[in-house]
Amino acid sequence: MGQPWAGHNAAAAAAAAAAAGAVGQALPPASCLGPCPSCPQIPEHPVLPPANSSSLPRSLTQGLLSILLQTMNSIVFLFPVGDVWDEETRLRMEARAKNLEWERIQLEQEVEQLTLKQMQPLELMAVAVLLVLVLVLWFIGWKSSLRREQFEEENNEEDYIANEVIDEVANAENNNDMANVVQGEDNDFDDNVGRILMERIQWPVQDLQKGCEWTTGLMDNYIAYFGSVLSNSFYPVLKRAIGVGSAFEGWSPREQDVVYRVLIPMTLPRGHSFHLELDSAGQRHVRNFRVRVQLECTCSSEQQAENMLCFLHHPKEELRSNQDPSLLDTLCTDSYLDVHKTACWFYQLVRAVWPALPQSHTWHLKLLPSRCSCQIKVANGEESFRTEMLFGVRRDDSHVFVSSQTREAYTPSTTWPETYAVAETEFFQHIARLAPPDSLHLKCLQFFTHLQLGFSFSTYTTKTIVMHLLSVIPVSSWHRRDLLLRLVDISNSLYLCVQAKRLNHFIVGNQRLPGDINLPAHRQAISDYQVLKKWFERILGEH
Repeated sequence: MGQPWAGHNAAAAAAAAAAAGAVGQALPPASCLGPCPSCPQIPEHPVLPPANSSSLPRSLTQGLLSILLQTMNSIVFLFPVGDVWDEETRLRMEARAKNLEWERIQLEQEVEQLTLKQMQPLELMAVAVLLVLVLVLWFIGWKSSLRREQFEEENNEEDYIANEVIDEVANAENNNDMANVVQGEDNDFDDNVGRILMERIQWPVQDLQKGCEWTTGLMDNYIAYFGSVLSNSFYPVLKRAIGVGSAFEGWSPREQDVVYRVLIPMTLPRGHSFHLELDSAGQRHVRNFRVRVQLECTCSSEQQAENMLCFLHHPKEELRSNQDPSLLDTLCTDSYLDVHKTACWFYQLVRAVWPALPQSHTWHLKLLPSRCSCQIKVANGEESFRTEMLFGVRRDDSHVFVSSQTREAYTPSTTWPETYAVAETEFFQHIARLAPPDSLHLKCLQFFTHLQLGFSFSTYTTKTIVMHLLSVIPVSSWHRRDLLLRLVDISNSLYLCVQAKRLNHFIVGNQRLPGDINLPAHRQAISDYQVLKKWFERILGEH
């Protein structure tokens, strides 16, 4: 009885080996993650060699083969994938995702630029139409009120008015007298239009002068305490804050929640020096700089008298145990002053010094989030003031700084954009000293800024145009009777800029700047070169 079953076992083993060989030939290579046309496929019903007469019964053979095929199929689909392949796949997927994100950003920028190019002429036309419509409505209202007053006067004193008009015409000696009368009527009309426009202009709810004075007092107290706290450290030396921005210029684009912006100049600490390096990879419309910090030798007798160790010529162990760390070890990244680290350090200073200030007894301090500046809001229950503190390094002995102002996304933290905010504030203060008390140049700026809300023209564009007009039109021509003409001048200037697709910078290359506004040496050299170039061109043209 044992011999036949041995034959049956041998036959079954041969059949299983043949089936395994067929399935093994159909297995895909290990590098293939799924079925593909180039790989042999596993047949749903593999063809098995016929069994001889001494094989097992057919039902038992099919059962064994079915179990064997299911086991081999599970081996195929559960074949492990190596870690190296997972890492390569992940890197390729990350590279592909970055490429797709970059293409999406480029497409969005192209669509945005195309939309701006198409919308700017339409928006300018809409602004002009809106301005004309507002003026027409005010003019109609003024004429209606004037006619009503005239009608009432005519009912009461019709004969008297008629006699006065006849006498006035009869007593006119010549055409010049008549021209003066017409001119006076025109001036009265312009003055009334200017009065109506002034009544409609939305002025900030807060008293800007009071807010500027309060902010200046708070900053003076802060700087005084900063000086005593940082006297023996190697952090930047903080100078008196300079008020910049619209609020310190006398106007504000916001009716409420006015932001009082100040710039705090930073000078180098002991044993350090600042070197401004122009970032050639920056944007064309703004000049970016990097502030390189370099250690200087302090081995002289004057520095030794202050019990200061030289960072260059003393051992690091002695410096680490006997002296505060240098600026390179605190606020710098790769030897360059870091904007984000400076802002974080200043937040800590503001929070630590606040309890010592006299304002802390009646006011509540709230720190607002920002990565490039220090923003705070101070309130006492009745009123509040919002202040933004920027940090900057002065360029030479000028009114131009490199500062921590808001920059574009993905800008390195060691980038410091060039700012002309101090020079622009000096210009508005210069105009305020020359202008009469009833000058309306700030009213014009305020009105046109609110008129453009919702359009793509920025507030700084309108401000630049008004500054150009202030440098050309005398301050005596900004009275209430001239308000309508000045608004038309602003509208025409904006139209010309859109047509030319260019707006000249007010500070850079401007030959009409007041003498008390100082520019860096190379900026002044460029201005002098432009003056000499025009002079030579005029001489050559005459000959």
